[in-house]
Amino acid sequence: MREELNNDSMSQPRAMTLQGARDRAAPAAAPQRTSHISFFLEKITLIRLYLQLIQAIAYLHRKASVSFQQLRVNFNLSKRPLVKLKETVNVFSLRTRTVYCVVKSFLVTTLVQLFIVAKCGVCVARSRCRRRCEVARLLFLLWLSACGGYSEGRRDNDLHIGGIFPMEGEGGWQGGQACMPAAELALADVNARSDLLSGFKLRLHSNDSKCEPGLGASVMYNLLYNPPQKLLLLAGCSTVCTTVAEAAKMWNLMVLCYGASSPALSDRSRFPTLFRTHPSATVHNPTRIKLMQKFAWSRIAILQQAEEVFISTVEDLEAHCKKAGIEIVTRQSFLSDPADAVRNLRRQDARVIVGLFYVVAARRVLCEVYKHRLYGKSYVWFFIGWYEDNWFETNLEREGIECTVEQMREAAEGHLTTEALMWNQNANQTTISGMTSEDFRSRLNEALREAGYDIDGERYPEGYQEAPLAYDAVWSVALAFNKTMEKLQKSGLSLKNFTYTNKKIADDIYEAINSTSFLGVSGLVAFSSQGDRIALTQIEQLTDNHYVKLGYYDTQADNLTWLDRERWVGGKVPPDRTVVVNELRTVSLPLFACMTALCIAGILAAIALIVFNIMHRHRRVIQWSHPACNTVMLCGCCVCLCAAVALGVDGRWVLPQHFNGLCAARAWLLATGFSMAYGAMFTKVWRVHRHTTKPKIDNKKRIHGWKLYTMVGGLLVVDVALLTAWQLRDPLQRRVETFPLEAPRHHDDDVHIRPELEHCESKHNTVWLGVMYGYKGLVLVFGLFLAYETRSVKVRQINDSRYVGMSIYNVVVLCLITAPVTLVIASQQDAAFAFVSLAIVFCCFLSMALIFVPKVIEVIRHPTERVESGRGSGSGSAPADEERYRELVKENEELQKLITQKEERIRVLKQKLAEREAAAADGVTQDVQDERI
Repeated sequence: MREELNNDSMSQPRAMTLQGARDRAAPAAAPQRTSHISFFLEKITLIRLYLQLIQAIAYLHRKASVSFQQLRVNFNLSKRPLVKLKETVNVFSLRTRTVYCVVKSFLVTTLVQLFIVAKCGVCVARSRCRRRCEVARLLFLLWLSACGGYSEGRRDNDLHIGGIFPMEGEGGWQGGQACMPAAELALADVNARSDLLSGFKLRLHSNDSKCEPGLGASVMYNLLYNPPQKLLLLAGCSTVCTTVAEAAKMWNLMVLCYGASSPALSDRSRFPTLFRTHPSATVHNPTRIKLMQKFAWSRIAILQQAEEVFISTVEDLEAHCKKAGIEIVTRQSFLSDPADAVRNLRRQDARVIVGLFYVVAARRVLCEVYKHRLYGKSYVWFFIGWYEDNWFETNLEREGIECTVEQMREAAEGHLTTEALMWNQNANQTTISGMTSEDFRSRLNEALREAGYDIDGERYPEGYQEAPLAYDAVWSVALAFNKTMEKLQKSGLSLKNFTYTNKKIADDIYEAINSTSFLGVSGLVAFSSQGDRIALTQIEQLTDNHYVKLGYYDTQADNLTWLDRERWVGGKVPPDRTVVVNELRTVSLPLFACMTALCIAGILAAIALIVFNIMHRHRRVIQWSHPACNTVMLCGCCVCLCAAVALGVDGRWVLPQHFNGLCAARAWLLATGFSMAYGAMFTKVWRVHRHTTKPKIDNKKRIHGWKLYTMVGGLLVVDVALLTAWQLRDPLQRRVETFPLEAPRHHDDDVHIRPELEHCESKHNTVWLGVMYGYKGLVLVFGLFLAYETRSVKVRQINDSRYVGMSIYNVVVLCLITAPVTLVIASQQDAAFAFVSLAIVFCCFLSMALIFVPKVIEVIRHPTERVESGRGSGSGSAPADEERYRELVKENEELQKLITQKEERIRVLKQKLAEREAAAADGVTQDVQDERI
């Protein structure tokens, strides 16, 4: 009895499973029903075969489009021409390895599908008694066919991880160029180990993020939403890792960053599933602080790129500097063009500068450093150490750098770098992979040579320093997965059970990574509680175009191992600031010596004239010029000349604590000397004016000698009163005027001169000067008026009145010119001193010459002149002569009045005579007329 398969009783979901095929009964049916089933399965299988072919064609088309797009981007062969040539070849080969896998998978699938179709054909020819077995067999083959369509990439012994590598781009860190080959080496080594992953193989699915966070997020979503399911993500570049790690927690995915140094990634609340084999950038800051303390740098500047990784690093550096007492003179940031920021560094006189930026921006910064001359023996630059060794020589034309390679080398010479140790320093120590760090370097170099990089010419790709971190990152993943699998096996689970919603397996992976510790090619690999790599810091200096290791710093132990290999441009440690030397501006020594010699000569001349005035006081030429006033005038000249010398005495000769006394001495000497010298001449001209305006005086009244000192004494009393009030209320004090910095005389860029000039000033200096100048100005103007009024008067008792008037003219003119000009040129010590001292010397010499030279000449011409008075007193005959003079003047006036009266009388008589003559003439004319009648 035949059993028929009832299609109506078969549900579609259960028909796709083996269990459903076994549990199903096979009722009797018509013979043609089996052929219908075979025909149905055959058609379905062919449809699946067509769909598989379309899928393969679409995949190849997508890969070809991407490859041709990269060909257009990479058409410029200036950057790594061998690599570009290889990429061009890859375009035409359509990525041979991937295409080979696709074609192989398609062929296998096609053979399976054809086998199913053949089975369907054979099934029709079989005996009807075997219908039930054939149906079951066909259903089983259909299940294999369904599974075969999705077999690509889903082999049971594969563990899939996603990789995000920054390969290309215009900015940021393109470290995937070296890190991706290192990761592929690690995959090969891990998969070759039979003691890892229990027969599973690690598979890496990667794409380029170009170090752009938006593109990195897109790559991550493509990895997550396209099969197969990923267990973990590898990522590089701080900005991309920040975006990926912040989002990956939503899928319970661990993120392991091989090239991210941003301190912000240490925030466990923000990035709970992040680990990184690259140490945090904050590990550099304690090292920088240690170096600054070692070389006694307490003033620095910071230049940063406007990226989160550098902003957070600078904030941490500022905290360390504040704690260490280091001043940050300026903090400059830039987005793409660092020209303005570097220019501001020069304006702020920054000498020790910490630079935080990606390598592309570093080349722009270095070119600007060369343009603004911020390098050499006076500057120290701290750069990030994870750049390639030749970073300042590569890609200059491609990036539009305007500096040549030689200029970049010159600007880069001597800079310091700090970097976490990324290579195992023990070259002979075997790591977990069975290689030493040098073995890994050799394998990596060989892989990069195959990729077209000029390794022999030291043209390393970007990310070469971080390549060991990428290698150890893959090993960290393998060891963590291995530990997780051992734990899951106890629960009857496997990593294949992981889904994006499986929190338990994600926690197990987290614990496995967190407890990972092994010796890798980058050194000891271990993670802190924040997921950061624990590592030492290496310090290097660029010397003769090669980096030289200077030492190592252990942050946790605060231990600096220094090798004493540093070499500074100029042979000495650059200072952290321009050394400002305060230099006191003093009067030129030759000028001071000349003026002092003139003043001393003037003082000696005045003393000689005083002796001459006393010795020849009995002579008429001396007696009639008021010798007492002459002596006072000469003493005043001596005091003024001493004041001129005091004006040239400054900080070169006097200590600052004694300078206030010098200021007071200057004021007293100049004021009193002027009053004595000018006051004596003023007294003479005033007496001449008095004689001419008041001639009627008592003939018996005598003018005593002490009255000659009254006018001078009055002027001195006013001076003493003003100077005493000034000294008590607001004394003159030393005030230092500072000037802008000046370049050093010996071309030393580290030293600048700040000139200083001492002045004698008080708080209300303008008020006191106004009072003093006003008082002296009135005396000068009044003396000028008196001299002008008596310019043509000759008085016998004052025989030198005209010369005194001429002296007053000169003194007034020079004083009125000197006083305002001195206020203007007060900041020019040589000009001010020369102007004032010459004015004083000229006034004194001219006054002495005008008043005494005629007298000296007269004495020389008449050396035997007799004494005017028997008393032998030069001043005894003066009153008699004055009385005689007054009598003669009075007599003259009386005679003039008498003459005036006589003339008036004569005029009246002449007028009367004329009237009489006119009257007589009229009478004669009348008589003549009468006679004619």
